[in-house]
Amino acid sequence: MATTRILEWLGRFYVVLLLGFLYLPIIIMAAMSFNASPFYQLPFEWTTDWYASLWQNEQLIAATWNSIEIAVITTLISTVLGSMASLAFYRHEFRGKKVLQALLFPPIAIPWLITGTAMLIFFFGVGIGRGLVAILLGHVALALPYVIVVVSARLQTFAPELEEAARSLGANQWQVTMRVTLPWIMPGVIAGGLFAFAVSFDQFVVSYFLSTPGQTTLPVEIYAAIRKGFTPEINAVSTIIIAVSMALMLLTARFFKFGGEK
Repeated sequence: MATTRILEWLGRFYVVLLLGFLYLPIIIMAAMSFNASPFYQLPFEWTTDWYASLWQNEQLIAATWNSIEIAVITTLISTVLGSMASLAFYRHEFRGKKVLQALLFPPIAIPWLITGTAMLIFFFGVGIGRGLVAILLGHVALALPYVIVVVSARLQTFAPELEEAARSLGANQWQVTMRVTLPWIMPGVIAGGLFAFAVSFDQFVVSYFLSTPGQTTLPVEIYAAIRKGFTPEINAVSTIIIAVSMALMLLTARFFKFGGEK
């Protein structure tokens, strides 16, 4: 009994340490975005000046909007294409299917440094060059495998008898997909879309290789700002993004019940 209680407390302590390791840096960063000192000097002096000056930083604001725009478009394209590909893999048997499914994993495993270099060479070779279009294409290519893997995993729990029952009642293939299959896999589609958005918005390496001086994303702009001299404005924009992302994630998880119901 005593051993079980000790193990239980050790388990709780480990979870607390893990959560502290994950969230303590974020909490400190958010707190320092309200500190008057640009050098993080203590004692702490409350101010919102860094948020006010953030709106005057045109480069940072422009890069943030570029990242949001690219991430949203990437999410829409990769979610639609990835869901369609997952349905094709699920419903049809064709030559080379296993090879195509296996080829989904190397883009996830290959270092993004290699991927970024390859995309830069390829886009210049076909005449696309660098810029927001090239960044968007690169992000879609990186996000697609994540969507396909997540949606395909959800499809593995789908009962094909439901589609057969719908067809026996007179539903065509479009109606079966929209009214039977899609509602069932929607949590997987949403999860895949969230992965796609996160991969795109957080992508630095590919964006760095494919961006131009006047068209950068937020990670690239933050990297450039850090090299020139870090300012708490970076903390401010990061805190805003984290707050919005956490709120959207919690609302989505609550609405689609990713954690299940008791």
